[in-house]
Amino acid sequence: MTKEEIYEKLNEIFRDVFDDESIEVNENTNSDDIEDWDSLEHINLVSAVEREFDIKFTMAQVRGMKNVGEMVEVIMGE
Repeated sequence: MTKEEIYEKLNEIFRDVFDDESIEVNENTNSDDIEDWDSLEHINLVSAVEREFDIKFTMAQVRGMKNVGEMVEVIMGE
């Protein structure tokens, strides 16, 4: 899967989790950029990403991801 394909899927996930069709994520997107991205929605987001990509993040990975670009790197196994 290419980075572009991952970003396409992540856009769908973010739009669904935050119920906002205008969301366009990029490598720098973080919780400050999306109004409703709080700790509860973060859990929902992580769960949705894990389901979509059939992966399981470790707690260290979840805590270490500071933006969507870092999430993509983890998804790609980098």
